[in-house]
Amino acid sequence: MSATGTYQLAQVNIGRIRAAMDDPIMAEFKAALDEINALAEASPSFVWRLKDDSGNATSIVAFPDPRVLVNMSVWIDLASLHAYVYRSLHGEFFARRQAWFEKFESSYLALWWIPVGHIPTVDEAKARIESLDKNGPTPFAFTFRQSFPPPGKTP
Repeated sequence: MSATGTYQLAQVNIGRIRAAMDDPIMAEFKAALDEINALAEASPSFVWRLKDDSGNATSIVAFPDPRVLVNMSVWIDLASLHAYVYRSLHGEFFARRQAWFEKFESSYLALWWIPVGHIPTVDEAKARIESLDKNGPTPFAFTFRQSFPPPGKTP
């Protein structure tokens, strides 16, 4: 499923890290951030990602618990994001996420279609996660497992 030319795919994922970013437990994760972020940005279907002055988003506090990290990005289409998440070097780190992140009991990933040129906000992303928790996957907020086409497209 790809974008129509008028829509792109936004994603947010959150997770509660096992310790503060400067703790030795987080050292390998922290050391890999620049490489993994550069890999995303070099992907031909990458559009945008949330970042702070350091070039990543680890200092952005979006939730009451400061150990909940937020990651947001925009991609041309679902297939491209899926390939980056699961079939690139990112996938190797994703498979080891339990080393750095606690098990999350609620939704931790939300996908949704946005008009080309729109930059999603953290509040918008939080609303998508909350919607998934409350309503399950819908065109407003969905997952890789149960996705929806861009507005105006049929599955």
